[in-house]
Amino acid sequence: MQSIEMETLKRQYNMLLKHTSTGHVRSLYNEVSWGARLVGIKGARGVGKTTMMLQRIKLAFPDTSKALYVSLDDIWFAGHSLLDLAEHAVQDGITNLFIDEVHRLPGWERQIKNVYDFYPTLSIVFTGSSLLVLDHSVADLSRRCLMYSLPGLSFREFLEFQGMTFPKLTLADILYGHERLAGEISVDKDILKLFRQYLRHGFYPFYTNESEADYLTRVNNMIASVIDYDIPAVEKVEYATLLKAKQLLTIMASQTPSPLNAKVTAEMLDVAKNHLIKILYLLERSQILRLLYYRSERNPKSMSKPQKVLLDNPSLLYAMGYADTGKVRESFFASMMAKEHEVAYPKDGDLLVDGRYLFEVGGARKSFKQIKDIPDSFVASDDIEFGLGNKIPLWLFGFLY
Repeated sequence: MQSIEMETLKRQYNMLLKHTSTGHVRSLYNEVSWGARLVGIKGARGVGKTTMMLQRIKLAFPDTSKALYVSLDDIWFAGHSLLDLAEHAVQDGITNLFIDEVHRLPGWERQIKNVYDFYPTLSIVFTGSSLLVLDHSVADLSRRCLMYSLPGLSFREFLEFQGMTFPKLTLADILYGHERLAGEISVDKDILKLFRQYLRHGFYPFYTNESEADYLTRVNNMIASVIDYDIPAVEKVEYATLLKAKQLLTIMASQTPSPLNAKVTAEMLDVAKNHLIKILYLLERSQILRLLYYRSERNPKSMSKPQKVLLDNPSLLYAMGYADTGKVRESFFASMMAKEHEVAYPKDGDLLVDGRYLFEVGGARKSFKQIKDIPDSFVASDDIEFGLGNKIPLWLFGFLY
């Protein structure tokens, strides 16, 4: 690497660092073991992975020249390897590499392992697409790497970005203490109005710099980029499959919440059923769709037909112009639950959590009629500020992380 090239990377890094704010730090920041030699953070586009790395540098390095941030979608990496970068970084006294968009580099796992093995004085933090799966054939990498997943903003974090700070709640807190908690949280604020704002344009942190219209346009563009660029960077797929993925996403977004009819959906796309399931699986790994299975049927090692399909979060529905109220509610509930709990499709009700808690998700008038005789059953009800007994305000589940 010519010194001028190194200076170009450093100049880009310093420019990004200068414009990075540390005013709002995601809760995952304090959960990451930053002192480990190899840390990976994966997540969907737009959830704040790059910002978190730059915030780490700003908050933890009094001398920022000891760290270097690079993005592997930089054209420089078309002709250079990570070993080239590591060699010159060590010569320059750099101790910590922050590497963004690793999925852009073919064979990135082997290159990361080589840097880890050959340069023991370097610590590495890398980020990548939610599609990332560590290749266990690369010896020791999966064992040595601490992997974290960064989700979009919870409703609690959305409020925090607006200056309202509340602690995270456990599921038990909400189920058995919601009457008191809802009263404490909603004091002196229109919590339902804030919740409406969050559902429409609050899942991705960049909402803070965008009007609602610009935010939704950006989310729409982001969906296209995930399908057009992120999926092909990780999986070998044909162009025709990417077109089918966009068509399938439109079908899933436009339908009201109901069990998936795989045969009919495959016919609408003019694809075989097994190809439909492959596309669904790719869109789930991209964190665009969420696939729900009967609890006994989910096998993470193989692809099987899901019972129900939701969009990953409500912002996607609003961006695509298919904000069916029922689907928005279920999408929100599942996205908040899924970070720390198993969400499955039940025989009765709408959603089953951790194989035990059964939920109906609906509006203010939603009743227990369908699940009234089932133990540990609850209604997550929208459009209510406070709940009573087993009827819980939907918005309160936004405090789970």
